[in-house]
Amino acid sequence: MSVFMLSVDYLAPLEQIDQALDAHRAWVDKGFQDGLFLLSGPKTPRTGGAILAYGNDRAEVEARIAEDPFVIGGLARYTVHEMVPRTADPRLAFLIDS
Repeated sequence: MSVFMLSVDYLAPLEQIDQALDAHRAWVDKGFQDGLFLLSGPKTPRTGGAILAYGNDRAEVEARIAEDPFVIGGLARYTVHEMVPRTADPRLAFLIDS
């Protein structure tokens, strides 16, 4: 399995981001419910956000990103970094394929 580090960069003023925030958070919640997302939150300073995802298929991750209201509205762009974890703290041992 791969871990996907999703970096979100805002393309619009925060006023526009805030107008779409509830829809974006509902989209994020669905990612957690579906077991794809492991961690999410805003960047500091608030120029975007980050999501840690876990799965087999980069295409699935990219398809999910395309459904984000921020992306649909042209408010943000994503950069996806994929990695195959080899070493982890014991609390994250489930991320290591055996």
